[in-house]
Amino acid sequence: MENQIPFAFDVPSVSDLTNNIKHLLENNFRDILVEGELSNVNQSRNGHYYFTIKDDEAQLPCVIWRSTAQRLDVSLRDGQQVVLGGDIQVYAPHGRYQMIVTLVQQAGVGKLQQKFEELKKKLENEGLFDDSHKKPLPPFPLRIGVITSSTGAAFQDIRATFEQRWPAATLYLYHASVQGLNAAKELEEAVHYFDEQKEPVDLLIIGRGGGSLEDLWPFNEEIVARALFKCRIPVISAVGHEVDFSITDFVADARAATPTQAVIIAAPDINELRYQIEDYSESLSSVIQQKLTHFRDYVYRLAHSHALLVVQEKLKFHQNKVENLTDKVKSLVHQKILQVKNERDKLVSSLDRYNPETVLQQNIESLKYLTERLNHRFERQIHDKRSLLNEQLAKLEEQNPKAPLQRGFTRIIQDGNWVRSRSSFKKESDLKIEWNDGITELPKQS
Repeated sequence: MENQIPFAFDVPSVSDLTNNIKHLLENNFRDILVEGELSNVNQSRNGHYYFTIKDDEAQLPCVIWRSTAQRLDVSLRDGQQVVLGGDIQVYAPHGRYQMIVTLVQQAGVGKLQQKFEELKKKLENEGLFDDSHKKPLPPFPLRIGVITSSTGAAFQDIRATFEQRWPAATLYLYHASVQGLNAAKELEEAVHYFDEQKEPVDLLIIGRGGGSLEDLWPFNEEIVARALFKCRIPVISAVGHEVDFSITDFVADARAATPTQAVIIAAPDINELRYQIEDYSESLSSVIQQKLTHFRDYVYRLAHSHALLVVQEKLKFHQNKVENLTDKVKSLVHQKILQVKNERDKLVSSLDRYNPETVLQQNIESLKYLTERLNHRFERQIHDKRSLLNEQLAKLEEQNPKAPLQRGFTRIIQDGNWVRSRSSFKKESDLKIEWNDGITELPKQS
């Protein structure tokens, strides 16, 4: 590098070059729009969204600050096809550029239609549309869940139609947005809510009152389709467009072109049921009356026939015979029972005298008596021995050589002997004084 010729012009630093790029990009890419698919969506603890928008050949880092996210009221997730608006910003310390997003909208019809076809093919290949998974609708549902917007016309149509056709039903509304970026997530949560109840409803109706492909797109989201497929409750999809189908139409157990038609599919017309019941009642009453008349006449003819009178006489004869035999059998059985009872009483009386249980009980009572006597004699001996022991202890205590020491007296010991008198004391010998708590040695007096 020493032999290299130096540049004849000024070379910018990294900071200068990055600042030039920053100035160029930020001044020329303001209020721009871009369309693509969201990827790697992540919301930080501070509420900021960090993600990437991409297509098949490129990707662009993006950020939505918390205040903007709150204003837009969006819930982003991977795979959404959207149009973003905002400015390009260069972060000089990392030499990285990103888009500061201020606008989020659903993507256009062309992209949505393509994505619809791709998702439809994917789910169809997985078997989510197969008729084998379709659950039968209950014939007379009484508790019905409705997933739609509480402020839309769809729920009002559903409620009014139920009140007219099937007032026995109780409706349970779960409000969910039916369009916009947050709608799919809310629809999924609504399906899970009804499916996880301890007492689930008999039937679910999910839908809205029609609209453009962009408006209806939440009903084409994969998360909503999979939630409906896993739901244990029969579902009617009533997205409100008669010509086109949505993904929920294919996955649901039944499809209705409008919310009103969903009610017609879901429940019978109570007035028609009344008419049918009246018709059935009249027909049944007529048939029963005819049968009663026929069998009444048939019984009357039988009751007055000669053959029946002969049969009745035979029955009466055999009945009397059976009654006589019954009385005889009862008498014999009663006698036999008395005989057996007497023999049993004798055996019981004999067994009582030699019953091992009785003998055992007598021995137990005797053992208890002897045990009590033995315990009483043992206690008396113990008492006598204890008294004798106390007397001996008292005598020993009187003879205890330590007793005077314990009362505060001392002993003088010389040559290992206890000096008991003044005449026995030797002034020239060593002496020991014994106390209760020890011995003190004193040398001989000089």
